[in-house]
Amino acid sequence: MSEYARMLSARLNWIVERVVALLMVLLVLDVWIGVVDRYIFHWQLPWPEVLARYLMIWAAMLAISAGIARREHIGLLMLISKIPDRFRRVIVLALDAVTFALFVYVAWYGLAFAQTGANRQAMIFGATLFIPFLSIPVAGALCAIQTLLVALRDQGALREPSIAGMTE
Repeated sequence: MSEYARMLSARLNWIVERVVALLMVLLVLDVWIGVVDRYIFHWQLPWPEVLARYLMIWAAMLAISAGIARREHIGLLMLISKIPDRFRRVIVLALDAVTFALFVYVAWYGLAFAQTGANRQAMIFGATLFIPFLSIPVAGALCAIQTLLVALRDQGALREPSIAGMTE
């Protein structure tokens, strides 16, 4: 079960990291267009700043699950590493359970949040805010899934990402 969870976690993380990288490329291009517009061509395009905001939100929200897959929360790792080994496994499992519950909550209530975005208009694009607001439940669901997979993969053991098989 641990090996299967490791494989699923690594595959899901691989996909998410590529999506985040693509969003970051689009963000850089969008900001570049905004700079060229403002200082060279003076087209006064209204959309680069708004699009950059939504791309950044999506990239940041999705990147959370990549951090979970690698257990890269430096503050939490520093705290857990100070706990005696005999208690560490239980505490890591408890933290994984609380984290999983939090992200299920975020995903569930994020759906209602995204639905409210369907009734609101983005002033620049004339489209609804459903897609930008959808980043909350999508990221919450991905984080919940990744937390479950990481908990199954590690089974309470605090491991380095390379030992846990996340170097792919």
